[in-house]
Amino acid sequence: MFASYEQKGFGPGGNRETIGNDPDSWRKNFNLYRARVLVGGKLSKNGSFFLETDLSSIVGNTNNKGDKNVKVAPIILDAQYEHTFGKHMVIAGMQSVSHNRNGLQGAAGLMANDFTYFQYPYNLFENQPLQGNFGRDLGVNARGFFLEDKLEYRFGIFTGRNTGDFTNDDPALRYVGRVAYNFFDAEKDYYYAGTKLGSGKTLALAGGFDLQGTYNNFGVDLFLDMPAGNAGSITANAAFSAMSGGTDTSGTSFATLIPRQTTQFLELGYYFKKTKLQPWIRFERQNINADGLVQTSGTAVKAFNDLNSATVLGGGLNYWFAGYNTNIRLSYTTWNQENSLGNNQRQGQIWLQTQFFIF
Repeated sequence: MFASYEQKGFGPGGNRETIGNDPDSWRKNFNLYRARVLVGGKLSKNGSFFLETDLSSIVGNTNNKGDKNVKVAPIILDAQYEHTFGKHMVIAGMQSVSHNRNGLQGAAGLMANDFTYFQYPYNLFENQPLQGNFGRDLGVNARGFFLEDKLEYRFGIFTGRNTGDFTNDDPALRYVGRVAYNFFDAEKDYYYAGTKLGSGKTLALAGGFDLQGTYNNFGVDLFLDMPAGNAGSITANAAFSAMSGGTDTSGTSFATLIPRQTTQFLELGYYFKKTKLQPWIRFERQNINADGLVQTSGTAVKAFNDLNSATVLGGGLNYWFAGYNTNIRLSYTTWNQENSLGNNQRQGQIWLQTQFFIF
């Protein structure tokens, strides 16, 4: 559950609209966000399942017409079967799909209140280019470990966008993979943690890809969680991706759906083990470069790039009084973007969240 003060149109998930900076325009809400039921278990010696539900929209969230959601039906978020073969496994069903760490983190272990805005764009909802389900997709994913469990690989084949949507129907599946090397402790959990709260030593370097038709997305990420002094531990999470829908408009083409762009992400936090407090800061940047795709003057191309590029800055304070199970998080996040007049527009959100997690 969270309470927030936000400028209308800016909230979890990045939905936003152009408004003024009048303090009276800030919306005040109490909301129920990310309420889930998780079920998992063993079906055989080597087989297990995992099922997770979620709310399709925020309970209590009001839109700009003053509407209020009070009856929200849950949806199936994850539904997967896993079969292990020693240090290797195959996971089939609806599951998280991403070539980078943040897109594969568990919600309970995030350091910030929410996932990043730009680390796996176009993949969140069914009306977006990759037709995802809150970052999930249907398919088969292989995962395994080498070198004393320090080297991890993931490679999956997924449905991606329904290729029947394209003019020239040449069926194309979505291929997603990553390779990560852990220099210290191995990470065996399927969903990564965004912060380890001082448990162990982690330094993981990874690279990955996400491909379908003319769409390609390549990225690298680095995660550090280590003791730093007697007071506690430091957490650093960084990533960089370059993606494009291509320029070829024949066949399975994303050329008109996903402009060429780069994304940058950085989170830094410090966990004080005695007080269980963790201050953190975040930086994100999405740089759109539609040169060659927008068939008009150079001035119009620059305007398009500026209007669709954005920077997110934020910070907060977490109180992990019962670890991942129960905690309180307070944050302030701003979204910076140029408007059609070339002026810098900023929208912000103050977010106070209480999390309960049992599994």
